[in-house]
Amino acid sequence: MRSILITGGAGFAGSHFVRLLLAAEPEARVVTLDLLTYAGSRDNLRDLPDPSRHTFVQGDINDAALLDELFARHEFDALVNFAAESHVDRSILGPGAFLQANVNGAFQLLEAARRHWTDPRGRRFLQVSTDEVFGELGPDDPPWDESSPYAPRSPYAASKAAADHLALAYHHTYGLEVLLGRCSNLYGPYQHPEKLIPLVIERALSGQPVPLYGDGQQMRDWLYVEDGCAGLLAVLRAGRPGQAYNLGGGHQPTNEALVRRICDLLDGRLPGSPHRPFSRLIRRVADRPGHDRRYALDTARARAELGWRPRVPLEEGLNRTVDWYLQNRQWVEARARSGEHQAWLRQNYSQRESED
Repeated sequence: MRSILITGGAGFAGSHFVRLLLAAEPEARVVTLDLLTYAGSRDNLRDLPDPSRHTFVQGDINDAALLDELFARHEFDALVNFAAESHVDRSILGPGAFLQANVNGAFQLLEAARRHWTDPRGRRFLQVSTDEVFGELGPDDPPWDESSPYAPRSPYAASKAAADHLALAYHHTYGLEVLLGRCSNLYGPYQHPEKLIPLVIERALSGQPVPLYGDGQQMRDWLYVEDGCAGLLAVLRAGRPGQAYNLGGGHQPTNEALVRRICDLLDGRLPGSPHRPFSRLIRRVADRPGHDRRYALDTARARAELGWRPRVPLEEGLNRTVDWYLQNRQWVEARARSGEHQAWLRQNYSQRESED
C-alpha cells in the first residue's frame, strides 16, 4: 500500500490505526480526513511514527468535492472508514446525525472510490463495522459468526448495518474490493469520556456518582484497541474482498463486574483519595430504551485466514487503560469539563431516577 486514506482518523480507534499503519507500512503515505467533532482531536495524533508521511485534512466525508480533490491529489490505493457517530445513547436522542454520518457518509466514500478507481483491482476499501449490527444474544446463545443474520436494535446499530450492506453491494455491483472489519467493544487510551470505561474512571476520580444502567447484568465482548487495530490491518492486507471478519476480545464480564473492577484498580492506585472505596459512588439508574443484554463474536475466520488473535487480556488492558487516564489528566479534563460534554451528561443522565 502506497497511499492510504483514513477517515475518522483523529478519533479514538482511528488514531490508534493511523499510528499502527505508519509503523507497520514504512513506505506508505497516510492521509487522515476528520471533521473534528466533539469526539475527534488533533491531540490524538501526537507523537506519530515518521509524521512526515502523514497529512491531516479537516473535512466532512459527505463533501463530495473534497473527496474528489483528495483522491485526485493522493491517488489512494486503500481507504479505511472509521468515520462514524458511534454512541448508542446519542443515537437514541438524535438519530438524524447517525444517518448522515454513518449511512450517507459511507455512500459518499464508496461513490468517490467508484469514480476514481476506474480499475479497482488491488485497491481496497475497508468498512469498519460493529458487533451491534447483529442485535442481541440470549445468555446461552453461541457467539455470532460472519453468517449470522443482521438484527440491529438501536438507531446506531441500524445505521452501521445499512453502511455494511451498502459497502458489500458496491463490491458485488461495481467490483470494488470491499472488506468489512467487525469489532466488538473497543477500549483503551484516547477514548472519549462519554463511553463506559473512561466515564467510570473520570466520574470516580472527581467523586461524582458513577451511573450503572438497570441491573448491570448486560454483557459486552471487550477488545483492547491495539488488538482491534491489528485485526483491522490484517483484514486490509490479507482479507478476501467481499468478506466480513469478526474481531472480538473473548472477554465478557457483566457491566457491573467491569465497573467494580475499575473501581478496585483505582482504589489500589490512589490510596489517599477521599473517594475510596470508589465502588461506593456507583448508582443504578434507569436503563436505556432497548438496551441489548449480551454481545459475543466468533473470531474463527480471522484466526484461520489472517492469523490474528487478541493479545491483551482484559485485566492487562484495564490496567493499561486506567494508568493512561491517570497519567493524561490534561487530555481527559479538556473533554470531561467541556460545555458540550457537561450538557450531554445533563441530557442523558440527570433525568434518570436513581434505582438504588
